[in-house]
Amino acid sequence: MASRDLSALLWLSLPLVVIVGMSTGAVKIPIDVIIQHCISVFFRSNDSDVSSGQIYTILFDIRLPRLCLAFLVGLVLAMSGAVMQGLFRNPLAAPSLIGVSSGASLGASLVIVFAGSWLQSNSILGLSVIAMGAFIGSFFVTLTVYSLSTSIFGTSVTTMLLAGIAVSALAGALNTWLSYFADNEMLRQISVWQMGNLSTANWPRVLIIGVVGAFVLLIFFRESQSLNALLLGESEARHLGVDVQYVKKKLIFLTTLGVGSAVAVAGMIGFVGLVIPHIVRSLIGPDYKGLLPVSGVAGGILLLIADILARVVFTPIEIPTGILTAVLGAPFFIMLLADQRKQI
Repeated sequence: MASRDLSALLWLSLPLVVIVGMSTGAVKIPIDVIIQHCISVFFRSNDSDVSSGQIYTILFDIRLPRLCLAFLVGLVLAMSGAVMQGLFRNPLAAPSLIGVSSGASLGASLVIVFAGSWLQSNSILGLSVIAMGAFIGSFFVTLTVYSLSTSIFGTSVTTMLLAGIAVSALAGALNTWLSYFADNEMLRQISVWQMGNLSTANWPRVLIIGVVGAFVLLIFFRESQSLNALLLGESEARHLGVDVQYVKKKLIFLTTLGVGSAVAVAGMIGFVGLVIPHIVRSLIGPDYKGLLPVSGVAGGILLLIADILARVVFTPIEIPTGILTAVLGAPFFIMLLADQRKQI
């Protein structure tokens, strides 16, 4: 399948998924009512029956920012996963390999356990202090992994993988230790955050991940030729004129920025960065000029669908979105491992 055909199919399906997401939930809203309110907002109608009230609040203050956040988080995670698979030249690679997720989890847990409740409730630029702690934790752990894998001879991808596993294990142990000493309320906050949750979505968070996502997508796309060259191997990429060390440093920083921001605003949502790039690559090929944008849109739509299911499967109870992505992604990951075993 050509990348343009798949991209067109995904973009055509996006409005349908968004409409379904706006209409479903604890309060069912008919599609014609949604269209009426959207027209009112678009044309800035002064109709008080439409531009105010419970339906308007549900649509534009609760559901629409949540849908936008889900799409943008899925987009960033999927693009970052595609880049990591190219950097490691392995279809089973994911951003968690370099410790981004484990660092974010540790940072959030530290804030929950050691910061007072009044501090946790405050926000900076629309992000809670817990989210800021997660973002700082992801950067700190990734910086540690990068430092361990870099020498005067350059950055070793293999050493980075091993360092990522070791540092992630240490961060996981510290996180478990914090959970052991946390009280019931702290433990509940840690558990909910680690499950991945989009219920705290608001427009400031959408703006933050939107700006980060646009920046990361732009730079990733500019490095698509370098990523294509890296697929041939580092030596071949150097012969093609690619500054391998600079490109690796840039890609690692951007991946950390993107995934750290996504985890900060939405919690731990796994498997999107692993499953989506692999599926898209099998459909359109490994060319990063098409792989990156198509993976991003597909990841956004997948997380939209997962969040919709999380809201409606056990209505009125909401399942954390990260649980559903794990339920969908884990079997696929097992299939990938089985397929890799057959090829050995």
